[in-house]
Amino acid sequence: MNMITFMLTMSLALSIILTALNYCLAQMNPDSEKLSPYECGFDPLGSARLPFSIRFFLVAILFLLFDLEIALLLPLPWATQLQTPMMTLASASILILLLTLGLVYEWAQGGLEWAE
Repeated sequence: MNMITFMLTMSLALSIILTALNYCLAQMNPDSEKLSPYECGFDPLGSARLPFSIRFFLVAILFLLFDLEIALLLPLPWATQLQTPMMTLASASILILLLTLGLVYEWAQGGLEWAE
């Protein structure tokens, strides 16, 4: 118990010392170059808050979802060598069915249409 108390005391002391050193040694001299949102060497030409297409965002999310599905299904050929290959194939089939139903629903709602 004594060793644990010593370790906690040392870690607390080290944390306080490092925090104090960071506070004392940090350079606090901001100038206009450092405070500007663009630090790449040119003046901003337009607004930094450009609108983006929600449709593009949706397609990107769907791509990531189906990419993840492929990553989950890649080990499936080796899963047939397990003791319960039918259970593994049934789980994979349910996963594919759910994702296909989600894609069909999104398609029916018009979420994949670019033109409005």
